[in-house]
Amino acid sequence: MVRDAKITDMPRVLQLITELAVFEKEPDAVEVTLAQLQEDGFSTQPKFKCFVAEDHGEVQGMALVYKRYSTWKGEVLHLEDLIVNKAVRGSGLGTELLNEVVKYGKSEGVKRISWEVLDWNEPAIEFYERKGANVMRDWDVVQLDEAGIDDYLKKIN
Repeated sequence: MVRDAKITDMPRVLQLITELAVFEKEPDAVEVTLAQLQEDGFSTQPKFKCFVAEDHGEVQGMALVYKRYSTWKGEVLHLEDLIVNKAVRGSGLGTELLNEVVKYGKSEGVKRISWEVLDWNEPAIEFYERKGANVMRDWDVVQLDEAGIDDYLKKIN
């Protein structure tokens, strides 16, 4: 069963985020705190929407989305993470979460839903392609992390 996340789900959501970081070979990369997730997701102006998937009353998966703006399309939805606990992968929870994200995007009138997937994560790529997603292998993700932002600003000041 998929439902909107509650503030009380955030400890489990943070666990799932950490599990994903370990899977993606970045175990020390998670800097977000429980307090940040609770504030950012459940304040009067939430920065994201989160769905959770339950199996036998336990949260076993999550999908976190937020809106952004495309100069080509207008308002779009970004799927930051879709995570299913390894023990229940293949049970249909990932499909249920993606279904909910797509229904939410449609209800919000967005023009596109986008996300990234690591090029070595073939099971995820195959999952998304089976669902009809276009995995754009000719695009590279570009980022400035916190240190990169600071370095950039030093160079222009």
